[in-house]
Amino acid sequence: MAEIIQQRIEDRIPELEQLERVGLFTKNEVKAMIKKATALEYKLHRVTICKEDFITYIQHEINVLELIKKRRSRIGYHFKREEIELTIMQRINNVFRRATAKWKDDVQLWLSHVAFCKKWNTKSRLSKVFSSMLAIHPDKPALWIMAAKFEMEDRNSSESARHLFLRALRFHPKSEKIYQEYLRMELMHAEKLRKQQQELEQAKVDLGEYEFSAEIMDARLAEIVYRDATEKIQGAEFVLSLLKIAEIFDFTKTLQDFIIQDLQSRYADDPLTWDYMAKRELEAGLGAEMGAVPSTAKGRATDIARREERCCLVYEEGLKSLNSEAMWSCYITFCLDRFKRKTNVQELKDKRQEKLLEALQRADESSLLQEPFYKKWLQVLVAAGDTESASRVAMAATKRFSQSVQTWSCSLQLLVQLGSADAGRLFQEALKHVNPKESLPLWLLQVEWSASSQSPEDTEALFQRGLSSPVPAVSMEMKEKYLDWSYRTGGYKKARKTFTSLHESRPFSKAFFTRMIQIEKEQELPKISNLRDYYERALREFGSTDNELWLSYIREELSPRGNPENCGKIHWRAMKSLEGQCVENFVSQYTLLQTGHI
Repeated sequence: MAEIIQQRIEDRIPELEQLERVGLFTKNEVKAMIKKATALEYKLHRVTICKEDFITYIQHEINVLELIKKRRSRIGYHFKREEIELTIMQRINNVFRRATAKWKDDVQLWLSHVAFCKKWNTKSRLSKVFSSMLAIHPDKPALWIMAAKFEMEDRNSSESARHLFLRALRFHPKSEKIYQEYLRMELMHAEKLRKQQQELEQAKVDLGEYEFSAEIMDARLAEIVYRDATEKIQGAEFVLSLLKIAEIFDFTKTLQDFIIQDLQSRYADDPLTWDYMAKRELEAGLGAEMGAVPSTAKGRATDIARREERCCLVYEEGLKSLNSEAMWSCYITFCLDRFKRKTNVQELKDKRQEKLLEALQRADESSLLQEPFYKKWLQVLVAAGDTESASRVAMAATKRFSQSVQTWSCSLQLLVQLGSADAGRLFQEALKHVNPKESLPLWLLQVEWSASSQSPEDTEALFQRGLSSPVPAVSMEMKEKYLDWSYRTGGYKKARKTFTSLHESRPFSKAFFTRMIQIEKEQELPKISNLRDYYERALREFGSTDNELWLSYIREELSPRGNPENCGKIHWRAMKSLEGQCVENFVSQYTLLQTGHI
């Protein structure tokens, strides 16, 4: 092993001599580099090798390259690159090759090699790296796409990129991403050829010596890719993804028309098809067809209104043949998007609102309106000041989605805001229908409503019902809210009475105890005996996992009303009670507390 390492170090001597001779490194720096390289080489030749040693070696060599680059720039010396940088890069590539041969499954290691080759412009080596990587990881479409993009964009080889995509499709015949990138590559290649031809024609160069394939330039090859893709992969969403790629290029009108025709013939029963066809009408507007763009704001608004009306007509046509929840969702989403767009023309704004409300109403009547749209509907009605309709819609939403906490919360919030007399009954109705484990938001909303609009007796009765809930999350939250409400309505005595009635009734939350501690501290003369009682009860429940609670207790004893002599006992108990990482956190925080840093 020593002989091999010695040989490798000796192989470095020519490059190190060059570095010293041209003034990029000093003699002492060269000696330090030899020492460092020897240590790294020994690590790579141990009996048990680890990946981190290879990575450290590579990073060291890359740092040397970066340093050489900076010093060349500083002194203005740009010669002897083959004798210096090239040999270092070859050495790094060899180490990468050894590492990837040892840890073949580590994709990140392969990608690190790729990144190195790209940064230091070793394109010939990069093609070999991709080839080796794909031989081991042919099951990863992203790597095929990366390799093909390199061939197309960096090496300017559309033929190699096409070959890679075709190989990738043999492994992944139904990969949407590969087909999308393959189509993009063919169109990029066609665009490049068209630009070359245009530049040559402008320069009046004889095109006889150049070959420009009409099939490629007219996107006919891309059409073949599209046909093959849509035979293997079905679905309007995939077809639309290919169409969006084609729309990026300005010479693909024929291809776009073909894809649209194919989309309409094969997927007429898909809402996405109708959604796309409707939105196209925004671009094919009446103003554009007439060849005039209105100059006034009102004229432009009229033109936009006409375009939107044509979009809605397409949606209506789609609803005739496809009256489904998904189709209504596309239509309403479009109406919402247009409604949210800002305009200073009130007539256009009113028309958009009218169309949106009409679509929502009709979808609801057909029982095909999705749950999230009810909230949007309510927001529009409230903003428009139509509280009567908003109340009606809120009631309809709760009937349709009677088990949804989100729908009940949204509807009840609105009814409470509007001062509905049915709020109390509806809260009880909601709690009957929803899953008790998910009912906490409804309890919190009901308590808030009751505290502001009902008598203290009714609110207290509500709290008692919440406290008896079999769901721990509800009963814990109710304890804290009940304590807080008692303090707000009856002062300290009522809060303490509430706490005393609940402090033995599990389950507890930490906030229940900390709130009582806070209430005690807000009094003119807080009693340390009460505070100790609260802390002790809290620590009984949370002392094994909450180091901050112990520290708060110690701070209390260090305060003027406490007894500092108790701190040692509390510290000893904390060390006995806390578990795992909490012990270390407590020790570090306690040390900071003693030194006055917190």
